[in-house]
Amino acid sequence: MTAKPKGKIPATFELVDRKDYGYNTKQVDAFMANARNFFEAPELATKPVNSGDVRAVAFDPIKGGYNAVQVDDALDVLEDALARKERDELVAAEGEEAWLQRIGKMSATLRGRLHRPANERFRSPSKNNVRGYRKADVDALCEDLIGYLEKDKPLSVDNVRRAVFRSAQGTESYEEAQVDAFLDRAVELMAAID
Repeated sequence: MTAKPKGKIPATFELVDRKDYGYNTKQVDAFMANARNFFEAPELATKPVNSGDVRAVAFDPIKGGYNAVQVDDALDVLEDALARKERDELVAAEGEEAWLQRIGKMSATLRGRLHRPANERFRSPSKNNVRGYRKADVDALCEDLIGYLEKDKPLSVDNVRRAVFRSAQGTESYEEAQVDAFLDRAVELMAAID
């Protein structure tokens, strides 16, 4: 059974105005063509693509490039499809128990940090004048994640992907890189579950 993207990934994307910045069209086209080949004709793909590759891809900004919102939406659809494909392949190769063990390990790692006290879940920036994410905003999303993982409360993976936090400084903030890395793992888990 081959996982197909749920939702539409357009063949091309709208360009932003010549004066505005969008994603580099050549980079987007190359990545999306390879990903499409990976789904439809794997032997034509220049390299395999997995959900982590999609989550980590970054495109250079250029004037008159592709509309970033449209590209990001397509990447979300692609990431979800790849996560389903990876799950299906793991279950086919090693059985459902192997997939459940993988999910359990990922979940345990996330829960360890989620169950830390509020205002202590992540590091604060190393210098007081460095800006980071407002602790209260990040902690609110962490509570939502606890509800999702432990109480079956609904939470969309897109809410986590697109989370935006107000900026703060010093002890009122968490270090952005650490929070971003944690949220990447949360998205990986949620995409594998859903």
